[in-house]
Amino acid sequence: MKALFDTVSYNCSKVVTKTYSTSFSLATKMLSNSIRMHIYNIYGFVRFADEIVDSFHDYNKEELFESFELDLEKALIHKISLNPILNAFQHTYHKYGIDKSLVDSFMKSMRLDLHKTMYLTEEEYKDYIYGSADVVGLMCLKVFVNGDQEKYDELKETAMSLGSAFQKVNFLRDIKEDFNELNRSYFPNVDLNNLDETSKQNIIDDIESDFEKGLSGIKKLPIEAKFGVFMAYRYYSQLLKKLKKTPALKIKDARIRVSNPKKIELLMRSYVKYQLNLI
Repeated sequence: MKALFDTVSYNCSKVVTKTYSTSFSLATKMLSNSIRMHIYNIYGFVRFADEIVDSFHDYNKEELFESFELDLEKALIHKISLNPILNAFQHTYHKYGIDKSLVDSFMKSMRLDLHKTMYLTEEEYKDYIYGSADVVGLMCLKVFVNGDQEKYDELKETAMSLGSAFQKVNFLRDIKEDFNELNRSYFPNVDLNNLDETSKQNIIDDIESDFEKGLSGIKKLPIEAKFGVFMAYRYYSQLLKKLKKTPALKIKDARIRVSNPKKIELLMRSYVKYQLNLI
């Protein structure tokens, strides 16, 4: 029976989430059990695509990506894949009516990472962030609102802002890896060899504006999703605080992290706010 294979597929997506991101996994655990599996399924899909372009340097990444993309298309058409990650994702994709354009935009941005290393204009920067992050937020929002199109339309812009904020924090945190190891520079008109405090502050101001918009949407999410998304927001906000305290010239040589004890503290404080209906 395919149901058994589906269960194996969902478990694979869960393992991928827990293995690749303890922070996202922690936030996902705070979601209602009714939707948690589907967020694992989305994360598994986007993580595998991202790993191809970011990590598999000893292999033909373009060939791997094209094979993955072809398997993805087949999975969405036939509603099955022998790749358990894609099999899990196609189930969530069909169950919640995820727009194909969101998937296409995501894959377009991932494909750019195969060759493109510099984002020279604001338009290029925004287009990449839309495809690599905003659409992932929109896929998750489809699950959060459980098919309520009116609610989806109401929260769409704030979900995109939150996705943008998360991605920009990742860019700032991962400058060392992206710039030194992958030779990528996402921030337009910023000299990462000589990142100054003014440029750093401009980036942070932009992120904080996105966070403000994103938080307004979190407050309107259904109860099944609110606490988990708020936890992710708190974690990334803490990362941003640490980045603000790090001198600009040192960001490129450091990897900023939130310690496990701090994550637990954030969880406890967030839960208190949630219980007191402060979010």
